[in-house]
Amino acid sequence: MSTIGKQATVQVAGKRLVILEQAEYERLCRLAGHAVANENDLPPLPEPDKHGRVPAIEFTRISLARDIIRERKAAGLTQEALADLAGMRQETISRVESGKHTPTVRTIDRIDRALKRAAKRRKSR
Repeated sequence: MSTIGKQATVQVAGKRLVILEQAEYERLCRLAGHAVANENDLPPLPEPDKHGRVPAIEFTRISLARDIIRERKAAGLTQEALADLAGMRQETISRVESGKHTPTVRTIDRIDRALKRAAKRRKSR
């Protein structure tokens, strides 16, 4: 293994791979417009019951929350900045991202449009 700056290289199965500090990896992902969120920062998905089934509404709420968190972070936005772009309160974003509240279709649409505008701005830089 060799080390250069914030990265290290290793040889695995005949291929040279680069190992980066997580902060550098996340910075590069943000620059590329890719979502990066630590799994610990995301609400956990519901556990299946003894038959292997998960509650559909809870699963959908949490899946939506996780997607919004990933996209918001990829766009480099705070909850407050996203709320401003979406024309709503930060508390609303927080409730949606917790996965414990079911947002209205209108709320989801406003958040989605704000995230798309933010991503478009970021790519045009």
